[in-house]
Amino acid sequence: MRRSTFLTGLLGSLFLATTAGGVEPDNTVAPPETVDAPVTGPLELSVEEAVALALQANPELLAERQNPIIAGTFADVERARFDPSVFASASIGAEVSQQQFANTNENLLIERDTKSAAVGLRQYLPTGTDIELSVSQDKFESNRAPTQAGARVGLTLTQALLRGAGIGTNLVALRQARTDVAASAYQLRGFVATLVAEVERTYWQYLGARERIRILESSLELAQRQVEQARQRIDAGTVARTELAAVKAEVARRRQALIDGRAEAERLKASLLRQINPPGRGDGEREIRLASEVEFTPGEDPVASEHIDLALARRPEINEARLLLARNELQVVATRNGLLPRLDLFVTLGQTGFSDSFGEAYSQVDSGDTYDLSAALEFEYPLGNRAAEAEDLRARREVAQAEASLANLGRLISAEVRNAVIEARRAAAQIDATAATLALQEETLEAEQARFEVGRSTSLLVAQAQRDLLAAQLDRADAFLAYRQALIDLYRLDGSLLIRRLIDAPGEKPPDLPWLDSRF
Repeated sequence: MRRSTFLTGLLGSLFLATTAGGVEPDNTVAPPETVDAPVTGPLELSVEEAVALALQANPELLAERQNPIIAGTFADVERARFDPSVFASASIGAEVSQQQFANTNENLLIERDTKSAAVGLRQYLPTGTDIELSVSQDKFESNRAPTQAGARVGLTLTQALLRGAGIGTNLVALRQARTDVAASAYQLRGFVATLVAEVERTYWQYLGARERIRILESSLELAQRQVEQARQRIDAGTVARTELAAVKAEVARRRQALIDGRAEAERLKASLLRQINPPGRGDGEREIRLASEVEFTPGEDPVASEHIDLALARRPEINEARLLLARNELQVVATRNGLLPRLDLFVTLGQTGFSDSFGEAYSQVDSGDTYDLSAALEFEYPLGNRAAEAEDLRARREVAQAEASLANLGRLISAEVRNAVIEARRAAAQIDATAATLALQEETLEAEQARFEVGRSTSLLVAQAQRDLLAAQLDRADAFLAYRQALIDLYRLDGSLLIRRLIDAPGEKPPDLPWLDSRF
């Protein structure tokens, strides 16, 4: 095999020896199935359909989904440092001079034309190596000398031996950019989980508000019937006229509660429409028909330790904090290398051919023995090196700070999840407790009405019993909603809400950073 062919093959292998692959940021957010909502008319939605609409068209989510793509562009910029580049140059020149010969006193006019061209490849490798492969040619033409052409194939290597050497050091910026891409995925997941929780919470609050309106309307009708009954008894002379004021006051009080309840329902409907952003008219005037049911049977008691373990592995916040720690540890790799002096090795290897034409010159390159080789070392070290030492100290302190923050975040998450478990258990217990209270209040009202029928009670006592029954009915409805809210909060805090809702979003698993050293 010819030596120039061997050189070309070696260079080809070097140019392919990059260790940094591309980055594909993931911003996919998708519910189990899409929802086609009507442009006009009422919206009939289950809670799952409301969540799906929000994931399809919520404007805040559409903006948030751009962040992983934006972060990916920074990773692409860092990856581009290791991309090869092509360069080329060409020049042409002319020189005219006079030369006088002493023995003849003759002036000779000398004309010289030069033509030069070069083309080649350059690449910076993660090992800290700059490689340049070039092919150049020069041609000299003169009226007083024969034409001379030269062609050269050359290889130049610049290798950092201390500062800037090593794959780990040179990939710090790229790996930090990739860490930022992963962090943006966890940020997106956290935003999606919060959005889903808000939509579900608003949906159930609106459903609860509608249920409260139904209970208040029924109670108002009962109070109005009580007024009619009191009037009939007053006309019959069985009760005093003073009894009428108490039942009328109760009617007015329930109208007040109904006004407040309807206003709260309208506010919640407008909030839900803003979150789901349906097609067409999405303001508060559009009607929403809720298809999900309020009442349901609580499941098994949640185990705090299981939810805490899940949260410490799945919560987007703690995974993002782990990435911040990893990013700071990468910075220590860079600053530790920056403490070293700069020592660079330069090696130039070339093969040249000469003739009177370019074609012949290139043939001489392939068959001739005109090689050139040179090497050099360059050393530099700033006295004191205070800037590098300060940067290294700052990087190490930032690692310590990130470690402390990560440990503290773990404790906060554990406390949040434990409190959420306590709240879920309390809300589940309240469902049974309010059921018992409601049954007793119904019996109390029946007994009070029976005593009123035989003249042993007053309208005021009956109104108070009705008021207590109304409060028990509202508490019963609130207990179911509180349990729903408690489960939503628990699943959001333990990081499992999106998995339980079968929603596809990036950042599902803890970060996997195999290239990271354990600790420094």
